[in-house]
Amino acid sequence: MDLTISYKKRRKYKYTLFSDYEHCTTIYPSYPIVTRFIDLDMSGVLTIKRNYAWDGASGPVFDTRRIMRGSLVHDALYQLMREEHLPQKARENVDWLLREICIEDGMPKFNADLVYLAVDLFGGNFTKLDLLHAP
Repeated sequence: MDLTISYKKRRKYKYTLFSDYEHCTTIYPSYPIVTRFIDLDMSGVLTIKRNYAWDGASGPVFDTRRIMRGSLVHDALYQLMREEHLPQKARENVDWLLREICIEDGMPKFNADLVYLAVDLFGGNFTKLDLLHAP
């Protein structure tokens, strides 16, 4: 009998997606990724499903309309890296995508560059596998 369990520590999430959201990315996996709340097809279309929970902007950045969509996409793609559906090398592309979405949503380029710099410098630990085992 296997007595080992696998589990994840959870943070408190601030937001829950009310309906499915699709976004075209430049991340092209070699096979379709399908999870409970996140799908990424081979053409780069990311689908984040209703009831997905995320924590919005991190660090000293305030949650505003200009960062909400970017934080949603960024958090979902970081989750795919944590769960090893995407390789760690996708991180640079994911971080740049956050910057681009923020600019599309009206964030000044200078501020979006700072957001990009912050996730580039400090985001690495949030893409690492977070599965724990006991006993």
